Amino acid sequence: MHSLEDVSNINCQDCSDKSCATAVLDKSEMDTIFKNRFINKIKKGTNILNEGSPTSHIIYLRSGLIKEYMRRPDQQEQIIQIILPHSYLGLTSIFGDKVNHYSYSALTDLRVCYIEIDVFTGLIKNNGNFAYEILTSVGRDSLRSFHRFVNQSNKKVYGRVADILIYFSKVIFANDRFQIPLTRCEIADMVGTSRESTGRVLAKFKGEGIIEIHGKNIQVKDMLKLEQISKYG
Repeated sequence: MHSLEDVSNINCQDCSDKSCATAVLDKSEMDTIFKNRFINKIKKGTNILNEGSPTSHIIYLRSGLIKEYMRRPDQQEQIIQIILPHSYLGLTSIFGDKVNHYSYSALTDLRVCYIEIDVFTGLIKNNGNFAYEILTSVGRDSLRSFHRFVNQSNKKVYGRVADILIYFSKVIFANDRFQIPLTRCEIADMVGTSRESTGRVLAKFKGEGIIEIHGKNIQVKDMLKLEQISKYG
């Protein structure tokens, strides 16, 4: 792995962590990003952006996992989604009022690029292929979150917990074995129930042989059963 200093000197055109969007830019456009970006390492647990703060930069996630969330009226967190590498933070603010409508927190150590928002919006206005890739990304994430919330609203806690396990297994890690990056309280916030209820459901799934749990390490042993619980739960 390159050091931060080494990576800072690599032109965006030669970067191995390019997004699908930047891959369609020409050399001069890549050079513009290179001259107007700042690379940083962020420690696990750090808040990156806060809901309600003004947007001055678009943040590109090179590596690591990020929690996107909002505060409900009771000040409890509502987790919207887990953000994977090669994604942008703050895109909704570009098309809105330039205020962050979500908060973002590092679930793991991160490497990110800060890109000046005026530079980023300039590329969207001047390069149709780049704009298309950005809008595709926004639309995909929005639809995934929308469908997950709608589906959860009609399910009991068993179906909701099953949904979260499937989400981490298939969407986030693409593996039946994974280390869940959330605390039990955060899982409960994402499911929309209490920590105790979430714990009871996980224990029941374990007792029925659907999953295996060792601390934060989870193995889905019966995906078909989990999908049935998700569908009818």
